[in-house]
Amino acid sequence: MTGPGFNTVRVDLADRNADRNADRNYDARIGAGLLPSLPVAATAALGRDIRAACVVIDTNARPHAALVTDALRAAGAQLAEIEIHATEKAKSLETLEQILTVMGKARLERADPVIAIGGGITGDLAGFAAATYRRGVPVIQCPTTLLSMVDASVGGKTGVNLEVAGTLQKNMVGAFHQPALVIADIDTLATLPDREFHAGLAECIKHGLIDDTTPNDSTPNDATDHTPHLAWIEHALDQILARNPDTLIQLITRSVAFKASVVRNDERETAKSGGGRALLNLGHTFAHAIETLHHLSPTSNPADAPLLHGEAVGLGLIAAATTAAHAGLAPQELPQHITHLLTRCNLPTRVAGLPDHQHILALMGADKKTTHGKLRLVLPCGQHRAMVVDNLDKAPILAGLESISLV
Repeated sequence: MTGPGFNTVRVDLADRNADRNADRNYDARIGAGLLPSLPVAATAALGRDIRAACVVIDTNARPHAALVTDALRAAGAQLAEIEIHATEKAKSLETLEQILTVMGKARLERADPVIAIGGGITGDLAGFAAATYRRGVPVIQCPTTLLSMVDASVGGKTGVNLEVAGTLQKNMVGAFHQPALVIADIDTLATLPDREFHAGLAECIKHGLIDDTTPNDSTPNDATDHTPHLAWIEHALDQILARNPDTLIQLITRSVAFKASVVRNDERETAKSGGGRALLNLGHTFAHAIETLHHLSPTSNPADAPLLHGEAVGLGLIAAATTAAHAGLAPQELPQHITHLLTRCNLPTRVAGLPDHQHILALMGADKKTTHGKLRLVLPCGQHRAMVVDNLDKAPILAGLESISLV
């Protein structure tokens, strides 16, 4: 599907950061057939034509990347390209150095952007390279997976994993570096493997569990729809799973608009009350811990290991809901509701091969959100509300782990 129409979500940061330049605001464009238009969109976003750029390409996104690189070269841009194999292990300081070296050899200047084409790992790596090269150059995010479209490409979190004493610590090294532009071309989702597509739905469900509102005036194309996001997903799920283009544009627009509203109010996750941006970590403390266990498989078939990030997030949502229910913070029926919805999305709700729960608790304790050595969790308190909880007793957490363990 191609065409000139697209939705725009404005990520407005200047009004909350008066000491910073207004040009930190940016657009996320969501539609079909958008990648070839990147040179024109980038010129509008940057205020100048692209002279040169570093294009960081996920190996799985090579066909989509050609649409961008061909258009840029036709517009006269000089390109330095690097292709990466986007895995959690490759999301490392070593890969970051490789990207920076390519940029250095190409003698890229501070006005020359980094362009990320691929999933969330690619976007995080490219964004971190842009944040650090010459102390900061622009980055343009072109997410090609559902998960990266609705979450990773928007908000400015960049980074790499760190391996400490044989344990992978997720996103432990990074920086906040907002993109200059996000282009989410849903044409890339037509060829996305089912497993990758379904994994992206976990982040959409996460947004619905936190958000009790709908897109606001950031999304004029959808401003009249006031259906709560989770209810909208449940109603539209058959069309989502069929990858109906119009429905996908709506889904992505709604999730991006929600995340933009959170980032606008708490860009660097420093809110002292109400949770702020920290609420976007719902399910992630559990997810990041089990995601580092590379033998885990969503089907119990070792050939399907490791878990994808979205699969781990889905399991984390169930564990968090069960924890909240056992702690008396959420309705008792909430875990089953989430489990049913994830099952409809063809996502795993239990996983075999989890180690001793104390071992997982230790992995969770290494999470970057830990404060004063104490575990911090984001828990759902209903279908549209979540909260940050500190110093929770172990018993509810162990119940949460038990709820996703397949014996």
